[in-house]
Amino acid sequence: MNRREFAKTIGATAVLAAINPRALWTAEAAASATAASASADAAELYRKAFVLDCNALAGIGFPISDDDPLGVTKLILGSGVNVVKATLGGAQGNFEEAVAAIAKAELLIEKLPESFCKIDKVADFDRAKREGKLGLIYSFESPNMLFEDSPPRVSPSADKINERIDIFRGLGVRVMQLTYNRKTPLGVGCLDGESDGLTDFGRKAIAKMNELGVALDLSHSNTKTTADGIAASQKPPLITHAGCRAVYLHPRNKEDREMKALADKGGVMGIYMLPYLTASPKQPMLADYLQHLDHAVKVMGEDHVGIGSDVPFLHVDQAELDAMKGEAEKRKAAGIAAPGEDRPTYIPDLNTERKMELIADALLNRGYKSSAVEKILGGNFKRAFGEIWS
Repeated sequence: MNRREFAKTIGATAVLAAINPRALWTAEAAASATAASASADAAELYRKAFVLDCNALAGIGFPISDDDPLGVTKLILGSGVNVVKATLGGAQGNFEEAVAAIAKAELLIEKLPESFCKIDKVADFDRAKREGKLGLIYSFESPNMLFEDSPPRVSPSADKINERIDIFRGLGVRVMQLTYNRKTPLGVGCLDGESDGLTDFGRKAIAKMNELGVALDLSHSNTKTTADGIAASQKPPLITHAGCRAVYLHPRNKEDREMKALADKGGVMGIYMLPYLTASPKQPMLADYLQHLDHAVKVMGEDHVGIGSDVPFLHVDQAELDAMKGEAEKRKAAGIAAPGEDRPTYIPDLNTERKMELIADALLNRGYKSSAVEKILGGNFKRAFGEIWS
């Protein structure tokens, strides 16, 4: 895809794959690329490392049950992941829906305190690791819950936006975005062109987030809003889940210059496992994922790259594939789907709850030092959050 073709994709609806698209949504396709086992060296490194997925899909969508008859909690705790950033309020949730989502997360932790814990401060990272629990970082991917109405139809008030940032910070939300895929009063999403950027409301919101110790996440912003946000933030900004445009040109992926600017500010970019890693109709595989991760390390350095999978935490089966397809259709109807959402949101040969361990193994095989792998698995995001939340 050249840049002229890329420009046409901005705001466009994804086109169904011409080459047998139905096959992508079958359990047979998922089973055709079975996740391999990690080497002994990778398994030992993974056991010792602090592991953080900085955008786990449905990060708190687990059964709230003391007996957990499905055994989901056991699988989660057996994943080796210590902390996930969990999205609350969805892509379009309003104030009330966001509060309800926070209440659900609090209830989960209350019901299963031996399995889950809330991440409020940096010390909680070590506690989650030490106690063998899954730590949850509360986060927003949309700013809709900060406005009087959602989506906003009237001019917002900077005081009201800041008041709600304060409220949600008090409720435990530690990561916020300025946009989802579309334009908001704070900035421009990645599907609404590249000409406009951060607004005055957005600058004031960033200042408030910096003041309170809320991490600024620019994953869904367009190029100008991303650049403006990085420049405006006095604390390390984050891109918790994205890919690299130099590897595959897509509006959800980031330019090298913004990635470098983010690193220069002390920030971290997490590489996701979404279809946007490759051109349709190809379903991304581990090799494609590693191309993006390698490029990010080359541009930003090993201290500024992490993982934000944005895919299901557990093994994907036919029921999950059916649910993904239904969600894709809803997103398309709502006008928030990005080009390329014609394929399932997972990587078949990472189709396991221990996908992060397989990435560790792959990185060791590519010659990465153990220290670099540990940073990518979670150490870099842990360091950045420590600087942001202090």
